[in-house]
Amino acid sequence: MQPLVKHVGVAYRCSRTLYPFFEAVIAGNWKKAGKHRDEIDALEHEADDLKKEIRKHLPKSLFMPVPREDLLELLLVQDKMANRTKDVSGLVLGRKMQIPDTIASDFLVFVQRNVDAAKQARKSVRELDELFTTGFRGAEAVLVEALVEELDKIETETDGLQADLRAALFKVENDIPPVDVIFLYQVIQLTGEIADMAERVGRRLELLLSH
Repeated sequence: MQPLVKHVGVAYRCSRTLYPFFEAVIAGNWKKAGKHRDEIDALEHEADDLKKEIRKHLPKSLFMPVPREDLLELLLVQDKMANRTKDVSGLVLGRKMQIPDTIASDFLVFVQRNVDAAKQARKSVRELDELFTTGFRGAEAVLVEALVEELDKIETETDGLQADLRAALFKVENDIPPVDVIFLYQVIQLTGEIADMAERVGRRLELLLSH
C-alpha cells in the first residue's frame, strides 16, 4: 500500500502550500503567491502522475483483502484534495483576487483547518500497511477508527468556520464589486472542499474496515 501512502503525502503537501499562498495574497505579494502557485501546480501534477501509475499497477488479484474498487475510490478522493487546491489557487491568482481585510484573519484560520484535515487524512492512510498486515482487525483497526473520528471533528469545524466566513462576507458585500463577491464565495466553497475530500478519505477507510 506504499504507493497510496506516497500519493496521499503528495496531496497533503499540495494542500499545505495553500496557507503560504494565501498569506502572500493577503499581503499583496503576487510574485510570492505565483511561486507558491507553481509549487501547487507541480505537486498536483505529481499526484496525478502517481494516481495513473497506481491505477495501472494495482493488483487485480482475487486474494486481495479488500476490493480493488474500494482502493481506487480511496485514491480518487485523495487526489481531489490536490485538485481543489489547484482550482482555488488558480482562480485567486488568475483574477488577482483581494481577500477583504475584515475577513482576512478568519479566512487564514479557515484555510489552516482545511490543511489540518488533509494532514489528518494523510495520517490515517499511513496506517494502511499495518491494516493489511493485521487483516483490518484488532488494535490497528481501533487506532484508524480513532484517527477517522478526529478527521470528522476537524471537517465539522471547517463547516462552522465556512458558515461564519460566509456570514462575515455577507455583511460587507455591498462594499465590494458584485463580480468579486461572487468569486469570493466560490473561493470559500472550493477551499472548504479540501476538508470535505479529506473527510471522504476517512469514509473510504471506514468502508475498508467494514470488510
